[in-house]
Amino acid sequence: MPRMMDLGFPPFTRAVKYLIYANIAVFLALFFAARAGGDASAWIRIFGLSPVAVLHGAVWQVVTYSFFHSGVSHILFNMLSLWMFGSRLELDWGLQRFLEFYFFCVVGAALSTIAISYTGVLGMSPAVTTVGASGGIFGLLVAFGILYAEARVYIYGIFAIKAKIFVTIWIALALFGAISERGDVNNIAHLGGALFGYLYLKLLPGRGGMRYAASEGYYGVLNRFHRWKRKRMARKFEVYMRENDRSKYFDEFGNYRDPDQKDPEPRSKEEDGKGNSGGGWVN
Repeated sequence: MPRMMDLGFPPFTRAVKYLIYANIAVFLALFFAARAGGDASAWIRIFGLSPVAVLHGAVWQVVTYSFFHSGVSHILFNMLSLWMFGSRLELDWGLQRFLEFYFFCVVGAALSTIAISYTGVLGMSPAVTTVGASGGIFGLLVAFGILYAEARVYIYGIFAIKAKIFVTIWIALALFGAISERGDVNNIAHLGGALFGYLYLKLLPGRGGMRYAASEGYYGVLNRFHRWKRKRMARKFEVYMRENDRSKYFDEFGNYRDPDQKDPEPRSKEEDGKGNSGGGWVN
């Protein structure tokens, strides 16, 4: 059931604070490097998301691209959204699961961008480099829109709109941008992050996240193996008992009888009527 609240100014939770610090540090480092006459674009080529580079071994780019931004407005919007929506979710989930979700969306957005770029759809090209945390941010937006659907988000501090409508509008804008602005990889990354955020919430366990799902899967496989092993042993035992004298091991009541022991003395009907089976020891 969606939770209700008014979105105000949340506290700076630990994971959100560290992510913001890291993004700002990278942005300022590139800014001052460019001012000093350095080649800031070289860092973008190394750490930005280039589908061609990723397929040639630069797999770190599916994460590092999210710490690079193309301008002040770009990083300002992303960090503000990370604070406003991410802090609320981190308070609910805790640091570990929040980071797991965030980077799940970041990587999902990268994989979506790589896959779409090689299809050539909408003018996409694998040679174009993507930067920005928007994939993770759109994942957070989707999570907030689902978990706090009735919460009111204030635009410019004046206009109130429900979270589910607010998120729907942003996704619609990203979809429109992807269709109308051919070759714009950013909108594909936005949609990819939103899709993976939705999949995370719908497919993974409500509280445990990916680690819980992995452990459940591991123990599920282990339990199925042990059940198969027990059934296999039972079938072997049945075959053995068919090939040997059953009465050697079991009495007429189905109780196990140690074949190395002598046959017990016959019991009277009165003794059997008192609950004595007349067999050996019961396992």
